Amino acid sequence: MAKYPRVREQHIAVFGESGSGKTVLVSSFFGPTQEGSYKNDLWDLLALQTGQGHRLYQNYLGMRDDATTPLPTRFNNTTYEFSVKLKNGSPEEAKKRPFDELRLAWHDYPGEWFTEDPSTAEERSRRTETWLTLLRSDVALLLVDGQKLLDYQGEEERYLKSLLGNFRQNVLRIKDDLLAENGPLVEFPRIWILALSKSDLFPDWGVDTFRDLVILKAADDLGRLRSAIGEIVQTPEALSIGEDFVLLSSAKFELPTDAGEAMGIDVTKRIGLDLILPIASLLPLERRVQWQEQFDIPRKVVDSLADGADVIAAALTGAKFAGVEKLLRTLTKSNKGATLATAALPYLAAAVQAAGPKLKEMNEQARTQQNHLRATLTQFKIDLEQGISDRKLWTRK
Repeated sequence: MAKYPRVREQHIAVFGESGSGKTVLVSSFFGPTQEGSYKNDLWDLLALQTGQGHRLYQNYLGMRDDATTPLPTRFNNTTYEFSVKLKNGSPEEAKKRPFDELRLAWHDYPGEWFTEDPSTAEERSRRTETWLTLLRSDVALLLVDGQKLLDYQGEEERYLKSLLGNFRQNVLRIKDDLLAENGPLVEFPRIWILALSKSDLFPDWGVDTFRDLVILKAADDLGRLRSAIGEIVQTPEALSIGEDFVLLSSAKFELPTDAGEAMGIDVTKRIGLDLILPIASLLPLERRVQWQEQFDIPRKVVDSLADGADVIAAALTGAKFAGVEKLLRTLTKSNKGATLATAALPYLAAAVQAAGPKLKEMNEQARTQQNHLRATLTQFKIDLEQGISDRKLWTRK
């Protein structure tokens, strides 16, 4: 009998300068799911570390009840670990599904490291170690601070060029350390999404407005960043930087208009946070299919793209995972790398191509059958489609 993986883990790395809203973002991602009024018939979101969960929920409650934002975390590289714990479906479904739990590792890169040089050899070493931790990430978010963009209104290129240039310099500084042992990296975040944090400051903007501004004002800087990252990875054509954009806002912040008036924070008005799990879970699968169809990618690179994509695809489409697993395992043992990639591609493509009315039908069927894993993943895909339709998300076609 095949042994099914019971846990799938996805990794997302969040980069942003100090003050760009990283701590507020992760607090608002987790906090609302802990409220007594929160309803989700498919899964519960848990923090794997109780202390982390308490701190994040405390941050959220401070915003909700006292209109206070969390204190900044200086020079702390933190990984937040979450579990999307599926609710009990039918016993038959629970036995057949390829995994029971989806985990999200959220890596937070210290903002001060963008703009400040390491003061000691120990700090330089810690930065390298942090990068090594982030290398497992499937997706990276590079935050563009909405407040700074507003501060530079009319000359946004000054801020965007500084942001992208600082990040490129960080990549170049760490390049030799990363390449020292084994040369160009195989495992590395290959999808870098530009995310406008504090997007509530631009209520009339769609994601296309943000994308157009970045391309108009800083296309060359984005290209230089892409080249710098391309120099440290194998198969740089399988790399997406500046091709995906998303709007994010942790809450609606209302500044006082009169002296003595308190700041207001409406935590119910969030933008884009419901797209984080779908992006981390499904976007790597979609990009892997695109890259395999377009490029001749070495097997070891293919294996590092969307790790576990076959499992995700089986769960999403309702395919019999045991049969697919047996085929792929047999090809792996025979070391037929090209055959393995060829055999898996149509199977993965079927999951990517599910869309529109067909996708909604799959979701409704899964809910009726109490197949909570398939219902969750098809709902994630519906959420991505809705995010694109609502102009909150732009992804490369």
